[in-house]
Amino acid sequence: MKRVTLFYLENCPFCRKAMRYIDELRAEHPELAAVRIETIEESRHPEVADRYDYYYVPTFYLDGEKVHEGGIYPDEVERILRRALD
Repeated sequence: MKRVTLFYLENCPFCRKAMRYIDELRAEHPELAAVRIETIEESRHPEVADRYDYYYVPTFYLDGEKVHEGGIYPDEVERILRRALD
């Protein structure tokens, strides 16, 4: 299983949507619950965020490779989680 890292900001409406989509998808598709997601709130951990190349949140990485940056839809979150299962 691939490692998923999610950078977000607590007050970001797109980030809140991404988190909600993750919860909804895990409820609908139990196999996705197995995907572990390391969440990093960038304002609390700027030293970690500075090591990655992105400008917008939410940003998803799979095994260190950026796979999504910025506003997101449920189908995009599902694709990311399913790729992590491969």
